[in-house]
Amino acid sequence: MVDKGRTDKIKGKAKEMAGKATSDHEQELEGKLEQARGEAKKIRGETQERAERAMRESRRDRG
Repeated sequence: MVDKGRTDKIKGKAKEMAGKATSDHEQELEGKLEQARGEAKKIRGETQERAERAMRESRRDRG
């Protein structure tokens, strides 16, 4: 099973909430950055899956 950034998003949200609770703005921003990194991984994974699927379908159609 591929993670697709889910772990980064969860850890980032926890870090953001901890930063808010302790008024640690740097930690809060780090959490938001980690969430964005997770979203980017998710998008990359989905795009890669679509490209691989399109290549398989193209090969199947030709042969």
